[in-house]
Amino acid sequence: MKTPKRIIIVEDDPDLLENMVKYLRLAGHDVTGTRSAGEFYLHISGETFSLAIIDIGLPDQSGLVLSEYVRNNTGMRIIILSARSTLADRLNGLKAGADFYMVKPVDSKELSATIDNLFMRLEAERPMVPEEFPDTPAESERQTAPWRLDGKGWVLFTPEGEAIMLTSKEFLFINTLAMKDHELLPRKELMRILEYPQTGQAIHALESMISRLRRKIESRQCPFPVKTFHGIGYSLSDDIDQI
Repeated sequence: MKTPKRIIIVEDDPDLLENMVKYLRLAGHDVTGTRSAGEFYLHISGETFSLAIIDIGLPDQSGLVLSEYVRNNTGMRIIILSARSTLADRLNGLKAGADFYMVKPVDSKELSATIDNLFMRLEAERPMVPEEFPDTPAESERQTAPWRLDGKGWVLFTPEGEAIMLTSKEFLFINTLAMKDHELLPRKELMRILEYPQTGQAIHALESMISRLRRKIESRQCPFPVKTFHGIGYSLSDDIDQI
């Protein structure tokens, strides 16, 4: 049996939030409910989710702004919920990064079916490993092989040959460091390359992205191949071959 993909919902209506969480859990999903953008940010800074369900009308931040953050800084897919139903509203939601835009009131069965459909599409799009990557290190080579970064599939191979799928920001981060070899890359230059504005909020977003990548890699029982010079920048701590 496959492990359920984790879902986080942000919805300020407590009754609606409770109903969605209960129904989706009964449908077999691993669901976390939050009632504000602040609470949402707190959860995603320390946990990993596959899907974010976002209400536009939040009390502390527009759900569109939140969706753009999720799109630019995580690998999560997005479903937007809104009472706004005009074409312009739907287009704004899709431009903000939503995979689906659903108009309230949302039927729980339809929401669950939409989630199942989205996850099935993600599974169908997942590259085959190692069949589609014949250059994966052989068993006899894995003890001494370096890290390897595949630019076509955004895949990072550990020295043991295990494939780690990267988001666009994660790939660009690792690829940039790999091009610098073991040289220190100043944080300001990295933020420019990754198209972050030079603001305190953007620095937090960069650090959150790197923390998520660290957890993703360390969950495979591998050391994080990046060294952090706090407040200064980053460099590789291990060799990474670009393929």
